[in-house]
Amino acid sequence: MRRLFLMLASILALFETSLWELEGSERRQENAGAEYLIVSGGVSLKEWEWAKPQPHDAWWMNFVRAARIRIQEIRQTDPEAEITWMVYRGAYDRRSRQEGKALVPLIESVRDKYGVKLIYFSKTEEFVRYFNGGRPREQVKIVDLEYFGHSNKACWMFDYSNEIDGCSKVWFHETEIAALNREALSVRAHVKSWGCYSGESMSGVWSRHFGVPMWGAIGKTQYRTEELPALAARFGRWRR
Repeated sequence: MRRLFLMLASILALFETSLWELEGSERRQENAGAEYLIVSGGVSLKEWEWAKPQPHDAWWMNFVRAARIRIQEIRQTDPEAEITWMVYRGAYDRRSRQEGKALVPLIESVRDKYGVKLIYFSKTEEFVRYFNGGRPREQVKIVDLEYFGHSNKACWMFDYSNEIDGCSKVWFHETEIAALNREALSVRAHVKSWGCYSGESMSGVWSRHFGVPMWGAIGKTQYRTEELPALAARFGRWRR
């Protein structure tokens, strides 16, 4: 009886190991055709903002920390996920001079810790180009796209109050959504803009173009230190 028990236990262990290996293989195959794309816009300069009643970006890591938190969540649920992180670098180079320290190495430490592909960009065209063809989109679909940065109801402002006080020099407007390749996005993709006001117009344009909803805020959002951004307005809500 004891010998039979040991034999059955060995067979069960082999079965469980084979099943685990099979599940791992299937998961790797799924990941080979899926990409998570996280985009971080730039922060403002304190020289423009410090005296305003409601200054922006007292902390330079607003959009970097939020992206890190989200990347960590993805890694916890899908350790082998292919994650690409696009960062509008120019704003951080300029903010470095105000902070009196190099910020780019701190951004790159997130890349190194979580094993993501980090891409710096300086023009909207670079974001569009990567979205459309940064990977062979017939094989590698974007299954998750999330934006952390300044925004209004009609656009993502990659640059805001960094080169010109209260203005944006680099942005992605809802009228430019038509330039994005529909085939690049998975039909089951999760898309979310974590900036202010995106749910008031941009989300609708996105959904009409892709047939895939984009979550956006009605009202302002508040970036926080150890949590993802939250709705700032009492009557705000997320909408897609």
